[in-house]
Amino acid sequence: MFKKILIANRGEIALRVIRACKEMGIQSVAVHSTADADAMHVRMADESVCIGPNPSSQSYLSVPAIVSACEITGAEAIHPGYGFLSENAAFVQVLEDHNITFIGPTAEHIRIMGDKITAKDTMKRLGVPCVPGSDGGVPDMATARSVAAAIGYPVIIKATAGGGGRGMKVARDESELEIAFRTARSEAKAAFGNDEVYIEKYLQRPRHVEIQVFGDGKGRAVHLGERDCSLQRRHQKVFEEAPGPVISPETRARIGKTCAEAVAAINYIGAGTIEFLFEDGEFYFIEMNTRLQVEHPVTEAIFDVDLVREQIRVAAGLPMEFRQEALSIRGHAIEVRINAEKLPDFAPRPGKVTQFHAPGGLGVRMDSALYDGYVIPPYYDSLIGKLIVHGRDRTEALARLKRSLSELIVDGQGVETTVPLFHALLEEPDIRSGDYSIHWLEKWLARTYG
Repeated sequence: MFKKILIANRGEIALRVIRACKEMGIQSVAVHSTADADAMHVRMADESVCIGPNPSSQSYLSVPAIVSACEITGAEAIHPGYGFLSENAAFVQVLEDHNITFIGPTAEHIRIMGDKITAKDTMKRLGVPCVPGSDGGVPDMATARSVAAAIGYPVIIKATAGGGGRGMKVARDESELEIAFRTARSEAKAAFGNDEVYIEKYLQRPRHVEIQVFGDGKGRAVHLGERDCSLQRRHQKVFEEAPGPVISPETRARIGKTCAEAVAAINYIGAGTIEFLFEDGEFYFIEMNTRLQVEHPVTEAIFDVDLVREQIRVAAGLPMEFRQEALSIRGHAIEVRINAEKLPDFAPRPGKVTQFHAPGGLGVRMDSALYDGYVIPPYYDSLIGKLIVHGRDRTEALARLKRSLSELIVDGQGVETTVPLFHALLEEPDIRSGDYSIHWLEKWLARTYG
């Protein structure tokens, strides 16, 4: 087992990993920018190293700085959390060259799944259902017209190197195809330095359902059910729950088995998430995230497992403790993402926190790096906390979420949060019944705020 792990991240996810290390008797090293010198993850770790100035490009994304921090502190392994360098194959290769263990999949698996076309081709080969679309990149308008006609409108054009909703455009008929195609390529070039795009069938009212998988790197893997992440704004998730409100046990077992067998076949190691669009009882592969997800706590709650602990164990070469036959769902869990943003435009609202009170009680978990007096920096993602609730069933989980939100206090100088959004959503019949798709939230926001 490792003696010392460096956490190449910040905020609540860095704290999450530090806590797992402490429970396992492992020393932890926090890295931080100058803006995060007083951050909670720096205070909680056994050691800390400043790796650069405020911009993430010069600190949390600086591979030389992070490798140097490992060498200075003697850390044997790095846990990347999510975001930043967590899915950077070049970073993982550098760590391998320096004999530092990356707590996650191999550089090769990250490369395969990081390119949307390669990932789709790989999943097709492994028997995972995919959305009808182009076989690879679409180089020109003539090809785009041919592909769109073959699969039928509406279609969506996506950047092969895309993510976060950038480089994605919908064409509902042939008259919209050319501008959507050119705009998607232009956005892809600007965001990723790569203007290659592909085309898929655009589903009308799908849900976003993702399957949590875990592999030991030696040909064995399990699935830990699904999470429904359909409530999204601009392709960013805001509300996640497990199990999915519309997934039957038979459907769960079928798609879970398919996904587990797929990642086992490529000797995948660690945690991963295979994301799908789900419509009319069918799953369509979107992408695979080769890391821990922001919403992993809902899976931990319903299966009573520690995914971070297991990540560390298998990275250290120990046998995977998870056994498919022992993994059974217990109750229902929901997570809402608390962002420092002002409604209705979701503009960032960082500032000094003067009062923070986390909710508590049975079945309530608050993952946050906030404290009284903390200054939320303006340089990074606006996520400041995740409220996770667990109940015997979905009705109890919703009631517990409503109660917990009423207890949560985040007040400060200039600070505003998205808590009012969740108060409002819990009053909506569609949310209480679970009858929503990936388009529901944006339509609701347009109706509510104009």
